[in-house]
Amino acid sequence: MVFLKKFKRVIFSSPLYTFSFLFIVLVVGLALIAPILPIDPTKTNVSQLSKGPSLQYLFGTDEVGRDYFIRVLYGGRISLLVGVLSMITATTIGVVIGVVSGYFGGLIDAILMRVLDVLSSIPWLVLVIVLSVFFKPGLSTIIIVIGGFSWMNAARLMRAETMAIKEREYVYYAKFIGEKPLFIIKKHIFPFIVPTMLVAATTSMSGAIMTESALSFLGMGIQQPMASWGSLLQNAQSSLQRAPYMAIIPGLFIALTIYAFNNLGDALKETLEEAYDK
Repeated sequence: MVFLKKFKRVIFSSPLYTFSFLFIVLVVGLALIAPILPIDPTKTNVSQLSKGPSLQYLFGTDEVGRDYFIRVLYGGRISLLVGVLSMITATTIGVVIGVVSGYFGGLIDAILMRVLDVLSSIPWLVLVIVLSVFFKPGLSTIIIVIGGFSWMNAARLMRAETMAIKEREYVYYAKFIGEKPLFIIKKHIFPFIVPTMLVAATTSMSGAIMTESALSFLGMGIQQPMASWGSLLQNAQSSLQRAPYMAIIPGLFIALTIYAFNNLGDALKETLEEAYDK
């Protein structure tokens, strides 16, 4: 409760943090209520092809007359779902690898860090192209690709934190009295790396949304009939001259969502630093 009160105070102490928080709440809320809105995202209207925003169609219509407002909301559901699941996957892998590497050190640390260096050196676009040969493009594949190959930064952070914490006296004492490594990690190390883990998770979330959007824009991400903000951008390429709003609207949502999550990460970091100072 104390942490939440401090986080709330930090959020509302800055206009940027406040805007970011309210925007994320709005986007998540709209994505959640999209299925209960009385608008069919697949319904076409040949008399309303590529119509601009109006009172009837808030975001206009697409090239086949579908309501673009509901299409953007459903696209947000997929983009946020990919972001959340990829973030959980990447953070989990990063924490496990980083803690094991940092705590045990030696040969284990050397092997894990070399694997990390190799994966970090591979351009993600090349990696996706290679994986697309073995996996069919779609939601599950994009989550595996992003979550399974974006944990390296989190692992480095967790390793550094673990190496610093394991030098504390109470960890040495736990080792001296014969406590098992799993118990020491669970009781004496993990609770102290949670703040860094949360900050890394918010960064991973914004990065996952951006990567998904880029892959879908290139045609290697979310496939029809599903739609994400990235795939909406990809579909809008053929309509840029007659319907530029089809690219502008999802593009703005992508940019603002990434910006908002980055700001929330900064707010969370500021809250944690304030808590530690006291």
